[in-house]
Amino acid sequence: MTGASREDQARLLKSHFLFGKLRDEDIAELLAHSRTVSFRAGEEIFAKEDAGQSMIAVLQGSVRISAPSPTGSEIVFNIINAGGIFGEIALLDGGSRTAGAKALIDCELMILYRRDFMPLLARRADICIVLLEVLCTRLRQTSQQVEDLSFGDIGLRVAKALLGLAQNAHVQLTEPTSAVVRITQQELGNLVGGTRESVNRYLQSWQRAGFVKLGKSMISICDRTALEQLILNGSA
Repeated sequence: MTGASREDQARLLKSHFLFGKLRDEDIAELLAHSRTVSFRAGEEIFAKEDAGQSMIAVLQGSVRISAPSPTGSEIVFNIINAGGIFGEIALLDGGSRTAGAKALIDCELMILYRRDFMPLLARRADICIVLLEVLCTRLRQTSQQVEDLSFGDIGLRVAKALLGLAQNAHVQLTEPTSAVVRITQQELGNLVGGTRESVNRYLQSWQRAGFVKLGKSMISICDRTALEQLILNGSA
């Protein structure tokens, strides 16, 4: 994997809705104290309950945020793609990790440590407000996910998950309605609380209809509008 230069890292932070509010000198300060690490596909980045003293930005690759269920299966909370951040809670309170993180594909990550970030927050009330908005968005997503798992139709959950992942990926769309989500059908099933077989039935049906195109460890959304209409209609 080609390592991101300091210039690339600075551009990523500047393009992010949180770090983009920082001055150039603030970004340079963070980068001076940050550490860049690489993980291979399938490698654990940290486990639930691990000590957490940092927030992590994804420079390249994709990361799965999940936790084991009491039955031994896995509950997937989110997929973080290049340009995204995770670990905000541990950064703020210094507590243990609330979920585990694993590299879905080869990843390059930038670690920002609490001891370096908190003094910046103390100086910048506007950054505190944006970070609170990030946490509120995460909480809303989790609440919606719990509601969907309790009451939602599996097909609607799959459609919502695909659109949410496409939005979170910060993808450059080749067409107004298209995007590529890098995820396996098993991982998508874990994310929506369904089996791979049940997810595959919907995906195959949508592929025949031209809504999506299935590939190896990826799903191309060919018609976002069609998936959005399924959600509005309340039936997949």
